[in-house]
Formats: sequence, structure tokens, C-alpha cells
Amino acid sequence: MAPTLIRALFALIAALALSAPARADTAIFAGGCFWCVESNFEHVPGVSDVVSGYTGGTLDNPTYDDVTSETTGHYESVQITFDPAKVSYAKLVDLFLHSTDVVDADGQFCDRGPSYRSAIFANGPDQTATAKAAVAQAATDLGQPVATPVLPAQHFWPAEAYHQNYWRGTNIVWTRRGPKEQSSAYQFYRQACGRDDRVKALWGPKAAFVE
Repeated sequence: MAPTLIRALFALIAALALSAPARADTAIFAGGCFWCVESNFEHVPGVSDVVSGYTGGTLDNPTYDDVTSETTGHYESVQITFDPAKVSYAKLVDLFLHSTDVVDADGQFCDRGPSYRSAIFANGPDQTATAKAAVAQAATDLGQPVATPVLPAQHFWPAEAYHQNYWRGTNIVWTRRGPKEQSSAYQFYRQACGRDDRVKALWGPKAAFVE
């Protein structure tokens, strides 16, 4: 084969490699209020998208009212799309565990009830093994049982549009302290709910996503 043709072939291969879409994977976590979990993971390098939604229950196309009625079995959760070449699933699980109250089986922080429980919904045997190993290590580190289960991934239902990116929204919403911009209302809720304080108390210097 002529050198010119060889060079052209290699150039074509390189161009195709550059134009190929990045490999993506997904992780599904339930960690109480999905606004907070979404806000946390949207800051992680290698994560391209975080969607708030519902999973783990029996009702198709659930609404927020359905889920918070505590009759559907669904958890408030997030689906994270990430590039495994930039951030591993193991790292995401580690960040998730260290940003939640893993010893609370009845909800998370000020949000109580089955829909606010924590859980890892694993896609396949590799994610399951990774998540179970991380949960076991967390129990060892804390010296007490971890209440966060590793469950098989089920269908993920995106939440209503007004829940997406709530943490940085600019709409005006009504709060107990009067009208506030959505992002300010979110920050007030997160602080008042005691999320970061509890994570710091539980995990100390290992706590993730706290100020």
C-alpha cells in the first residue's frame, strides 16, 4: 500500500475516533430529597447529567403526589449519567455513601417515610458487587450496621419538570419566610433540614459535598 494511502487511512481512523460519542454509563441512587442529591452530583467531574425521579415501586408513571403518599413503594432518586473513563462507579458510590445518613433506615434528615429512604439501585452484577463492597466498608468504618440496601435497578421514572435543577432555579416560590427565588429557597431548606450538619457529624473529615 502506498505511503500516501496509508497516511490517509490513519487520518480517517483518527477522525472517526475523535467523532465517536463518549462511552456513558448510569448510576441510580436514592438519598432522601432528590433536589439535594442532584445538586451534589452535578458538580462531579465526569458526570454529564443528573435527573431527579422515582424508582423502586409498583406504579407506572408516578407523580410526586403519588410517591409522597407512601403507597407506591417508590423512592425519590436520581439517575446519574457519567463517563467511566473520567469517574468510576466506585467513586460515585463512595461519594453517595459519604453524603448520606447511611445508618437511618426510616428516611433522610428531616424527610421521613419510605419514599425518602436511602438505597443504591445497581445495574448488573458489576455494579452490585462494587456497591456491596462499599457498603460493607462503610459499616466497618462506622463500626455499626449500614441501613442503605443495594437493590436491583428498576425502571427509573423522571420527576416532573419543576423538580429538575430545582437547586439552581430562578422562579419565585412561596416559603414560610415569604417569597424567595427558588435557589435561595433550596439553600434554606437544605440548611434547615440539617443535611450537611448530620453528614459531617456522621462521617467527619470523610463527609462529601458539605461546606
